[in-house]
Amino acid sequence: MANLLTLLEINQLLQKGEVVAYPTEAVFGLGCDPDSESAVYKLLNLKQRSVDKGLILIASHYQQLIPYIDQSAVTKEQIQMAFNSWPGPNTWIFPKNANTPDFLSGKYQSIAVRVTDHPLVCKLCDLFAKPLVSTSANLSGHPACKTALEVANQFGNNFPILAGQTGNRSQPSIIRDVQTGTIIRQG
Repeated sequence: MANLLTLLEINQLLQKGEVVAYPTEAVFGLGCDPDSESAVYKLLNLKQRSVDKGLILIASHYQQLIPYIDQSAVTKEQIQMAFNSWPGPNTWIFPKNANTPDFLSGKYQSIAVRVTDHPLVCKLCDLFAKPLVSTSANLSGHPACKTALEVANQFGNNFPILAGQTGNRSQPSIIRDVQTGTIIRQG
């Protein structure tokens, strides 16, 4: 049995520095407060993922991402390219802001960001008033969870999961570099 919670309950857990699962466009994601180092390390340990790889931030709108990116390092045309693909399952690698911690960006001088079109995630980011760390809900080497039951099977019946359905995409988001347009991961 999965531990399905409401938006308000999930928001309260995020405020306390907990890791939660939530549906995204294609799979369930694991998320936490991007400004809480302890929450990010809790997520990385849970997922058995190296901090060097860096993480994606998911937001309901671009303004939530501004504190984490270096807007002065990109052109208006490059930002427009990202805007033309948002909201939706399009992740862009932006140069990171000097204040963005290494526990988010890993070994990179950049940060992966996405403005989602999943209605529940948008509501959650708006309620939380900032973006969430977003990585697929699965243990390293296991398939990404597409249902709440799969999340419960991998992370335990008590793991907090936002009640809802994933979108109709079969693949995770495409990842591109905003400065070069290079595709990092096919979507």
